[in-house]
Order: sequence, then structure tokens, then C-alpha cells
Amino acid sequence: MTLLPRIPLRGLLTAVITLLLFAAVAIVAAPPAGALPPGTPSKATAQTELNSLTVRTEESMTGYSRDLFPHWINQGNNCNTRETVLKRDADSITVGSDCSATSGRWYSYYDGATWYQASDLDIDHIVALAEAWRSGARHWTTSERQSFANDLSGPQLIAVTDNVNQSKGDQDPSTWQPPLSSARCAYSKWWIHTKYRWGLHLQSSEKSALQTMLNTCSS
Repeated sequence: MTLLPRIPLRGLLTAVITLLLFAAVAIVAAPPAGALPPGTPSKATAQTELNSLTVRTEESMTGYSRDLFPHWINQGNNCNTRETVLKRDADSITVGSDCSATSGRWYSYYDGATWYQASDLDIDHIVALAEAWRSGARHWTTSERQSFANDLSGPQLIAVTDNVNQSKGDQDPSTWQPPLSSARCAYSKWWIHTKYRWGLHLQSSEKSALQTMLNTCSS
């Protein structure tokens, strides 16, 4: 009869605990199901859209103001756009009668962080308002800019870590990309699809960066 090697009990317990901790970390680090913006196109669709976008020099920032893009408007049920996105992107959430989040859990797709307080999150405009202005929105009506700034139908709004969003500012993908490299495929699709849906143009360096990011997608 072959004898199996004896494994010290302490070593076995350590191995089991390590595996359990690793599994717990993996669960926490995973994005909640369905907590991403709607309308993410396939790689093939995004490529077709990118190819069709007009490439030209960015327009002037003269006259720009965030007030020209009225945002966080009322979306019904006492909720504004920010609160609606926080509810959509939460893995779990409790809200008060005024729709403000009192507790919840959010996965920040850009950096892989998990947050439990809404105050730690910003709602990012995938295509920043100033970037949209430079890409053609300066010619829109205020009503059109309001629709863009509160777009819940496409992949234009997402809840992310506040300081990560602030580091992005109004940069395009040629100078800023999500710090988590695995997020860049989806980010490029969202950016491309938003510019395509809204008829915005892009500059050459921006297109090149988007193509590089899109090439990382498997589908």
C-alpha cells in the first residue's frame, strides 16, 4: 500500500485560508453584473464607426462654459441624472426619499477600486463636455447640449472614483486612458460610439490612440 505524504495541519489551514482570501479579493475586484453603461458596441461595430468619423483639427474653446451643458437634470421619481447613474451602476444601494444614496457598493471600472460611499464617486462624461465643445458641440443648441450632458441611452455616463475622473479632466484618449489597462478596450468603444451617435469629429492623434485601444479588444 502506498502511503500519502503527511501534510502538517497548520500548513493545510494556511493554504485553505489563503485560497479563501484570494477568492474574496477576486469577488470584490470584479465589476457588478450590469453595472456598466448601456449600448456598448462590438469591436467590429466600433471599428466601422471609428472609420466613419471625421478627422479634423479641434475647434476653439472660445465661449465655452459648463453652464451651456445643463446637467444633472430631473429624471423623475425625485432623481436627477447623477443619482440615476449611481443607482444604475451600484451593485447594491439604499436611497432616501430624495433619491440620494445612503449606502451602497460601487466598482470603479477605470481603476478597479470598490467604494461604499457615493461621495467617493464622480459621474464621468466619457466624452467630456469641453471635449465635445471642441468637437462640434459649440454649434449645438442648449437643448442639444443638455441632452448630451444627461445621456442615459448610450455609453456616455459612468460612476468612477472621483480623483481618477478629476485626473482625466477634459482630455481625450491621446493624453489620458483609464489607469486599469483591462478597461481600455471598453473605454475606446464607449468613446467611439458616443462621438458617432452625436456626430462629433475627432483629431488625428485621438483616432490613433483609439485604434490602439480598440486593437486590444477580442470581440
